[in-house]
Amino acid sequence: MDAQEQAPGLVRGEGLTAWRQIADALTADIAAGRYAPGQQMPTEAALAARFAVNRHTVRRALAALAEGGLVRASQGRGTFVEEAPLAYPIGPRTRFSEIVTGAGREAWGDLLASATVPAGPKQAAALAIEPGAPILELLTIHRADDAPISTAQTWLPLPRFSGFAAAYAERGSITRAFAACGVHDYTRLSTRIRARPADAQEAERLDIAPGRVVMVVSSVNIDSAGVPIQANRTLFAADRVELVIGG
Repeated sequence: MDAQEQAPGLVRGEGLTAWRQIADALTADIAAGRYAPGQQMPTEAALAARFAVNRHTVRRALAALAEGGLVRASQGRGTFVEEAPLAYPIGPRTRFSEIVTGAGREAWGDLLASATVPAGPKQAAALAIEPGAPILELLTIHRADDAPISTAQTWLPLPRFSGFAAAYAERGSITRAFAACGVHDYTRLSTRIRARPADAQEAERLDIAPGRVVMVVSSVNIDSAGVPIQANRTLFAADRVELVIGG
């Protein structure tokens, strides 16, 4: 028997709104495993037919599930059940692709934008360069099985990494882009972590409801000679990762 056949009918006139009843029914379906992690939910039209309501009511119910971290809405693709949180170790050699593939999922990064900008005071201090020196700024998004896990701003010194943006766009990996630029190993110099609500643009990039919590990880990486090569500010969708420190 499928989820539609098992769903209870809506109770009218007892003070519980239709969208809340639908949200509760879908939450029960997910908890019972009728919709598996990563599985696409039925369309709004199908759910509207199942519960005999209009699509606006279904949309409100799905929004409540997204606000609760149970599903994610991907623009143009549909709504999907959230995967179990990804254990993400933070250590001397933190590599997104290795962590994701080690968990049995497919890793990829997309370059959203790149530009040459003058280093601000924070970037200059992190990269041990003069304020105002030219640096490469990247805006990226990182996925596991198509689910956005994090989005990042990255700053790299120029001219050393003038070809980095093209290398990253082609390879979808920071580590492979570094290798293409002659850096075959690098380590973490520092990491700072804090939490805050996502703004509207960040929420859109991460397919989360506005105001959901993101973990902000600011880090600096160095090459084998101890020279700073990357300053980074990464925003993780808090419901999709468990940051593991040490051990």
